[in-house]
Amino acid sequence: MSWWTLLDGGYSMPGKQTWGRRMACRAGSWLASRHPRADIHPTCLISPQARINPREGAIRIGEHSMIAIGVLLQGNVTIGRNCSIQAYSNIVGYGTPDSPGGLIAIGNDVRIASHAILIAGNHRFADPDKPIRMQGVEFAPITIEDDVWIAGRVNITAGVTIGRGSVIGGGSVVTKDIPPYSVAVGVPARVIRRRGVL
Repeated sequence: MSWWTLLDGGYSMPGKQTWGRRMACRAGSWLASRHPRADIHPTCLISPQARINPREGAIRIGEHSMIAIGVLLQGNVTIGRNCSIQAYSNIVGYGTPDSPGGLIAIGNDVRIASHAILIAGNHRFADPDKPIRMQGVEFAPITIEDDVWIAGRVNITAGVTIGRGSVIGGGSVVTKDIPPYSVAVGVPARVIRRRGVL
């Protein structure tokens, strides 16, 4: 058991209900903000057990957003207001602030459930005579528009845009753009209906 578990009571999401949880959030925000290209709004609640590092990129997290225990948030990533990233999700952007080819841009009021994976790059593998590790990575942005719910264990591949107000069902693999206000499920994910339409 870690000291953080003693302080925060074992909650997966950060909160301010007790002095221990407030202390853990303060430590989480400090750990995230210590990087020179990390811009964390002071109202954010961040678990000290999240792994946040902008690498060569930049990370920006908007007001009142929450980052849970075990979240891996790396590289070129922007997160809007009132978002939550649940436990053990992996969000990895690529590129630099001046060259955002692998930027992950998450809008406002987005909910990302546990164990979601968003990685804005793919290994190149065209040359069978050369090890894959030596062929580099091809970057492509991921955009999650406002008011989207991404359920647990969803995998969103590089180059995808999820339209505003959409819902992505648990365990889906999203390989193509999803139009606004869609409900999409499956491997690969496909739209099964539109929100507000029976």
